[in-house]
Amino acid sequence: MTQHASPPRDSTGKVPSAGAPPAWRGLMARADVRTLSLLGVLAALIVIGGITKPDEFLDTRNLQLVLTQASVIGVVTVGMTFVITSGGIDLSVGAIVALASVWATTVATQEYGFGGILFTAVIVGVGCGLVNGMLIAYGGMVPFIATLAMLASARGLALQITDGKTQIVTVPSVLDLGERDAYVLGIPPLVMVFAVVTIIGWLILNRTTFGRRTVAVGGNAEAARLAGIDVRRQRLYLYLLSGLCCGIAAFLLIILSGSGQNTNGNLYELDAIAAAIIGGTLLSGGRGTITGSVLGVLIFTTITNIFALNNLQSDVQQIAKGAIIVAAVLVQRRTASTT
Repeated sequence: MTQHASPPRDSTGKVPSAGAPPAWRGLMARADVRTLSLLGVLAALIVIGGITKPDEFLDTRNLQLVLTQASVIGVVTVGMTFVITSGGIDLSVGAIVALASVWATTVATQEYGFGGILFTAVIVGVGCGLVNGMLIAYGGMVPFIATLAMLASARGLALQITDGKTQIVTVPSVLDLGERDAYVLGIPPLVMVFAVVTIIGWLILNRTTFGRRTVAVGGNAEAARLAGIDVRRQRLYLYLLSGLCCGIAAFLLIILSGSGQNTNGNLYELDAIAAAIIGGTLLSGGRGTITGSVLGVLIFTTITNIFALNNLQSDVQQIAKGAIIVAAVLVQRRTASTT
């Protein structure tokens, strides 16, 4: 007798109807809609800025400033996106940026020049990420508690190093990167670094085994463990990555401000989390998008710039950001309930 192969079935055990689109196409379609929506919001903000302050907002120098300011928090947000995608959280990123920036601008460190400042900023960021990762992955601590403890400790150490004073950078090769003469085709060096970090982050999350493992751990850690993924080691790597991004951001902030202060990175953790959320990264883990996170950063930075140009108080900015975050979370919940 001739045996006929059984028809293919989907994850629910049902036979898909003829002509039914694959599930991944639906996911891609939703991702495209999210991206287009964010681009629409950003375009609307640009129009608003152009209408309210046309001469100032659309000036080339102001647009360069917006991108430069977005670069620092943007690098932090790339690392935060990986952490949240895995189902974790990192409340210490702002404090790590502060600690890395002041440690890298001490008189002793500046004696080693450009390389010494860069190396110190990066190694301090990675070191803090290592502590976070060890406490969470191998110490069994809840990410919220572990990173909250790091936030307090890093801020305290940064204050102790500076004694509350601003540390001025005197290394010309570092300061020169913040000057217009260092721009390449009108693009500030900080923006180019942000672009490189974004591209690398996108490739890692979407085109590598590391990215797939990150999504798997965030979606279902136990299932990922049963599939052979070392969940603890993966989480350690993710917090190391977040610390690395903080170290890079600290160096960019040193270039931008020409100094190191214990108040650097204030509220960066909230801005990074908010940018990732409105970009489409799920707080519960299992889904993350670097493109959306970058657009989220640009949206928040543009809002801040428009408010500043129109002399609106900072408390109004915070209210607006809070409203955007709430709206983004409600949209996420709505989307999740319909899928």
